[in-house]
Amino acid sequence: MGDELEELYRTTYATVVRFLYRKVWDADRAHDLAQEVFIRAMAHRPEKPRAWLFAVAANLARDEARAAIRRKRHLTLLKDDPVTLPSSQPAADEMVEEDERRARVDEALGTLTKRDREVLLLWDAGMSYPEIAQQTGLAVGAVGTTLARARKRLIDAHDRMEHRDDRAAHS
Repeated sequence: MGDELEELYRTTYATVVRFLYRKVWDADRAHDLAQEVFIRAMAHRPEKPRAWLFAVAANLARDEARAAIRRKRHLTLLKDDPVTLPSSQPAADEMVEEDERRARVDEALGTLTKRDREVLLLWDAGMSYPEIAQQTGLAVGAVGTTLARARKRLIDAHDRMEHRDDRAAHS
């Protein structure tokens, strides 16, 4: 299994990182989480390793999101604390624009059903239709249709947000 795991790492690591990046929006954190996924794979030696990797990656990303929410709540509480740390410098224009772009994509993804989001992210991570079917419980024949509809819904949601933002800017 050592050689198989080594080959899986070599052929799948970048795909797992991309999948995680789309969930956590932080390249360094995506790499860290991907390393954790492969460490766990070495310990568990799963029967269907590729599907297992993405299931574990999705779980780690979900845990990461929960931790971020807890940190945000904590920071909100600290903000009201009279003894606070000095404020940091404002972000550069590029950082603000990138954050806004990510927020719009995240918001658009948030309008999708859990299944649509999962299918899109697994496909974006490079998984094949049979692998997506195995991961999601969909029939292989339904993956393509689900993916096409999810893409359309994502584009429509993003376009609605762009138009909403444009109207707000011109008001």
